[in-house]
Amino acid sequence: MVQIEGLGRIIDEHPFFRGIDGKFRSLLVGCAANERLDAGQYLFRQGGHADKFYLVRAGSLQLEVHAPGRTIVVDTVDEGEIVGWSWLVEPYRWTFDARAVTLLRLVSFDAKCLRGKMEADAELGYEVLRRFVPVIGQRLAATRLRLIDIYGPGE
Repeated sequence: MVQIEGLGRIIDEHPFFRGIDGKFRSLLVGCAANERLDAGQYLFRQGGHADKFYLVRAGSLQLEVHAPGRTIVVDTVDEGEIVGWSWLVEPYRWTFDARAVTLLRLVSFDAKCLRGKMEADAELGYEVLRRFVPVIGQRLAATRLRLIDIYGPGE
């Protein structure tokens, strides 16, 4: 019970879920777990099954894509942010690698569990998606800008 109460507090305090209705928080806690990852380890790899998403509690990670002969850092995700939205869209595959830059402390959410709860409770589904859409837009914009930096202006 202590771990569940702790996860509820973490969810309440994390910027991504700040202000969420208590009835939704209790549903989220049922799909959540604490995780830890050391610097240099991969949280997930491109093409792998996207079976979770994560609240970053402490530390930072890089989203990377591999090109012939090099690795391109697409974005950096820090404390207070989330990572992983591929669990929302079939075929549920990661589109980047996510590698810890520092020690990471995370709360993970089991995607199958959460999708099931979202399908059963349309209000929860709307609330979660309403919070994800701005993150998706920001990440796509950041990726676009990074690509412009890498490849320069068109001729």
